[in-house]
Formats: sequence, structure tokens, C-alpha cells
Amino acid sequence: MNKRFVPDSAPVAKPARGTAAPTAAVVTASYAPDFERCRLLCETMDEFVSGASHHYILVEGRDVALFRQLETPSRTIVDERDLLPSWLHAWWDPSSLFRRRIWLSLKTQPLRGWHVQQLRRMAIGAHVGEDTLVYCDSDVAFLRPFDCGAFWHGGSARLFRRDDALLQPVDGDHRIWSRNAGLALGIAEPEISPHDYIATLIAWRRDTLVGMCQQIEQVHGRHWVETIGRARKFSECMFYGRYADETLGSAGHFHDYHEFCRVYWNGPALSDDEFRDFVAGMEPEQVAIGMQSFIGTDLARIRRLISRN
Repeated sequence: MNKRFVPDSAPVAKPARGTAAPTAAVVTASYAPDFERCRLLCETMDEFVSGASHHYILVEGRDVALFRQLETPSRTIVDERDLLPSWLHAWWDPSSLFRRRIWLSLKTQPLRGWHVQQLRRMAIGAHVGEDTLVYCDSDVAFLRPFDCGAFWHGGSARLFRRDDALLQPVDGDHRIWSRNAGLALGIAEPEISPHDYIATLIAWRRDTLVGMCQQIEQVHGRHWVETIGRARKFSECMFYGRYADETLGSAGHFHDYHEFCRVYWNGPALSDDEFRDFVAGMEPEQVAIGMQSFIGTDLARIRRLISRN
């Protein structure tokens, strides 16, 4: 019988100052259709990533057995039931002809997998001991060496931020996500932050993450998952960024807009030549690529092309 993940019951401590470098763990939320992509992530992490003592992969309960294949002494598969409230349940969705999952409760709106993956990423902070949580999606592959110590400088953690990006028209729901984050955190002004905090391969301070969830509970008098789940349009990056900047006044953080991962967000599947051009276009600071799984680029081709890179 596989041993379940045991949450850390120790009180949350702040990173040591001046005596030791802050510790780090990589966090990945995934699901069964992305299993082989997650396997590739693990393989490239093992080859290229240093400065992290552990890798936590967060999955739905029914996917735990599958992902156990990836477990090592430094890689743990975490069942979402050990992280999220017991009143939030996953079911097969009849409206999708039982092809997709839906999370239901009497306390939230119906939630999809991408919603719950965000909730897992926020919940993990209260259950582990590392100072730094490095978030990396399962459709990412590392191509260059990377030390997670890059997320700290002089006792402050790196907060990814595109300054004033939301002052201009943007595609998607970024402004709605920013507004809903402000409402959850009790930030009256501005209604929408001018800044965008969303990227792949970013890091959060664990103590700040735990404080953020506590802030939401203090403002609304109920579990933070219940508050967030009442709005179906939200971004975990917006919650953290607005809390760090507007509630904490950026204390313990420094800002940086450089992206460590080059992501192909949308468009047709890339040909071999287009893939090579995409990789060749990586900036000097970029160490990984992300190929969104819904685009349809064949994973075997990605493996083959990466091995030739």
C-alpha cells in the first residue's frame, strides 16, 4: 500500500536571514492526460535543475496511483484530498458526456480542473517546510541548467511582474482576474492592479502564501477556498502578486519582468523546423520551454527534437 502524503503540522517559519540560504521546492499541479509530459518535466528537472530539495506533484485522488511511477526520495505525489477541504468533491461531468471532471460543493460554484489546480498550488504552502515554492507546469521541459537560488537576492524573493501591463487593452480575462483578486483580499483601491503577475516558472515565498490565505479568511470570515471558489474567473498569480505588493507593500520581494521559460501559448502544432526556431529564439535568461498540451504537438516529436537540441 502506498503511503499517503502527510501534511507538515509545524508552524510556518520565515526564511532564515544571514545564516543559511532559503530552501526551495518545485511544485507542479498535473492530471492524467498530462502524465507523459510530466514525466518529461521530471527527467529534464533531474538533469538540469539544482537548488531545490524536493519536487511536489499535486494531483486528483484518482490520478495518484498513475503518478506514483514518478515518485523518488526527492519527488512526492500529493493527493489533493490532503490539501483541500473535504466538502469539495470531484465527479464525472455528464454535460461533457462524462469525459471531463467537475468539482462540486455547496460552498462554491462548479469548478473545472484548471480552477482546482490553482487551489492546490495555493494550498500546498500550509503543508510543506521549504521557504521557496517554485511553480512549474507539467508541460514544461528544461533545456539549460537552472539554480533555484535565482529566485532570491539579499533576503528578498523574486516577484515576477510586468509593470503597467493592464493599463493597456489585453486579451483574455487578466483584468477580471485582477479585480477578483482584489475583492478576495479586501483591497478597495485600485479595483484592478496596473500590473500583470502571470508567467510560467515563477516562485513564491511560502510565508507570504500562507499569509495571503489567512488574509482572505480574515476579510470574509470563511475558508479561503470558499471565497475564491465563488468566482469562477481567478488567477493564483494575481492573488499572490496583489497581496505581496498592495497588502505587504512589496516587503520581502524584489520585482523582475524577465521570463525564465519561453511558452508557446496557442496556435497550430509546430513543425520540426518551427520548433527548432522556437527553441533558438530563447532569451539568454530562459532555461525552459513550455508547449501547451492542448496545442497538439506530439510529445514523441518534442522528445526527439529536445534530444537533438
